[in-house]
Amino acid sequence: MTAPTSTHGTEPPSLWVQRWAHLIPQNSTVLDVACGRGRHMRYLSQQGHAVVGVDRDAQAIAAVADLGEAIEADIENAAWPLPNRQFGAVVVTNYLWRPVWPSILSSLAPGAVLIYETFAAGNETVGKPSRPDFLLQPGELLSRCAGLRVVAYEDGFLNSPERFVQRIVAVQTLATQRLVQRFHLSPSLHSLE
Repeated sequence: MTAPTSTHGTEPPSLWVQRWAHLIPQNSTVLDVACGRGRHMRYLSQQGHAVVGVDRDAQAIAAVADLGEAIEADIENAAWPLPNRQFGAVVVTNYLWRPVWPSILSSLAPGAVLIYETFAAGNETVGKPSRPDFLLQPGELLSRCAGLRVVAYEDGFLNSPERFVQRIVAVQTLATQRLVQRFHLSPSLHSLE
């Protein structure tokens, strides 16, 4: 009997990532934290970006090695594997480990975009994850991104599959920027979720 094969990371990219990827500066290198089998690395490389993925799962990293730089690292129990490196965007979905927040934020180059989406308090009533350690508290993403320019933020419930989420898109503004930068809003993709 063959063991079932995991499909985690092979599903289509998050609609939140798709909706806001246009804000990523052209030809940027994008960091995908907890990249899994690379659904966002694949999507963003198809958009013309160089991609770097970090995950602790050796099989997942092997699966994404052909997409870009693939780094096997346990960011929950070891040092951040990308010290002093900055990226044009950082993408994080379905992952929360609060101690790495400073590293994620310091990985944003000036003008870079943070696209973050994960589970929120309330999710314990509909499924997993259900541990408070893995669920954002109300407004937590907003407070974590206090030094960034928030372009979009949502905190609520999605139906298919049922889940409570928070998600944010925020930009590391340029220190010397005097003019207000325009961030074009995308049409909502909610009807597809």
